[in-house]
Amino acid sequence: MENQKRQGFINKHNRDYYGGGLMLLFGLAAVWAGMSYRIGSLERMGPGFFPVALGVILAFTGVAIMIGAAANAIAEGKEEDKEAKLRPEWRGWICISLSIVAFVILGKYGGLVPATFGIVFISAMGDRQNTVKSALILAAAMTLVCIAIFWYALQVQFPLFQWG
Repeated sequence: MENQKRQGFINKHNRDYYGGGLMLLFGLAAVWAGMSYRIGSLERMGPGFFPVALGVILAFTGVAIMIGAAANAIAEGKEEDKEAKLRPEWRGWICISLSIVAFVILGKYGGLVPATFGIVFISAMGDRQNTVKSALILAAAMTLVCIAIFWYALQVQFPLFQWG
């Protein structure tokens, strides 16, 4: 339990509910979308098999997280007025959202290297504990990993650099 009292609408227990519920919704959406394709069998998998299987796994994981949150709340004798509140992390939300936009723009006009570097660097800056130096190192390392995996190994048709 946290020693510091924070004001906000998300506390320690209900963020697990929210996370589990979101995973459940994404899993059900994947199952719904995958059902529009032929599923097939284990021996002859169709194009819908993989999204449906992953959606089911994601949905069950979400339910398990929600059950775990309920068990923890019961075990600790949760009372709303005694729980330390957590404020929303706006910096993280904003940086992650901006990094996705930057990836799209940099990917279209700059190529794989600037897009990967941009998304990792901007996302890393969303964490208050990261410094600019650590974000630069992380972005450079992830860019090298992405080049090795996507450009060399998988030969994805995404140019390393492009202008315009």
